[in-house]
Amino acid sequence: MAPRVAFQGEPGAFSEEAVQCVFADADPRPHATFEDVFEAVEGHAVDRAVVPIENAVFGSVRVNYDHLRTHAVTIIGELQLRIHHCLMAPEGATIGGLTTVRSHQQALGQCRDWLRAHVPDATTAATPDTAGAARAVAAAGDPAVAAVASRRAAERYGLTVLADGLQDDAQNFTRFLVLAPVDANADPVGDGAPKTSLTFVLQENVPGALFKSLAVFALRELDLAKIESRPLVGHPGRYRFYLDVHGDATDDPVVRALGHLEEITMELQVLGSYPQGATYADGRKEAEEPWGETEL
Repeated sequence: MAPRVAFQGEPGAFSEEAVQCVFADADPRPHATFEDVFEAVEGHAVDRAVVPIENAVFGSVRVNYDHLRTHAVTIIGELQLRIHHCLMAPEGATIGGLTTVRSHQQALGQCRDWLRAHVPDATTAATPDTAGAARAVAAAGDPAVAAVASRRAAERYGLTVLADGLQDDAQNFTRFLVLAPVDANADPVGDGAPKTSLTFVLQENVPGALFKSLAVFALRELDLAKIESRPLVGHPGRYRFYLDVHGDATDDPVVRALGHLEEITMELQVLGSYPQGATYADGRKEAEEPWGETEL
């Protein structure tokens, strides 16, 4: 039976492409919001989900860091997807005649310089997702209104591609996480080296506190791949930290590091251990990682 895999957006979204890269036999299930996706996984309405977590050009999808912490899901895999943006509009439209360009705010941000250079007088309008923007533009049929989305979205909704490769950086990759219900005992996705994601809150906001929290990994020669902070709600000036460390949560050095970290934090939560993900472009796996991870 094909796994039911949730994603945010309309059919034709980049997230749907990410689903099909990881699960060749998937039954993709579109959802309107990220909250809906996480609730579907948590409630077992779907078997898995694929959600974006960061883009190499426009940064993190911060709301999904919050959802990882507040929903009963676990990370079981990841992938990097090369993102190619197209400008599309109804038949007969021209770039010079555009007054509005619609897309998800992440996509608009990834194409900011191109849009300023080629359609400086057009207004940008943020939408819930790229494919939804394409569908709405097709339904309206106004040649003055265009969308930024994938070529597969243009084909799906019958739009004409006016320009390709809008992204401001050729190395435009989005990292996606593969999620499962926390109680599903799900097998990991992929065969890369193990990585663990976690979140913590320091006991005290004093000089050296963050250094001490990171030192628990350095003392055990564990490499950190990423650290992200989010404001701690209800405590202005304090932060919750999200961290990726190379190694599985059951490996002895990681176990000892987490035990040490628990002593100096008021809250510690492991979000998942999973294989480091592969890189995909146009549905095919690439030979090398897009931005080899920097060891912190």
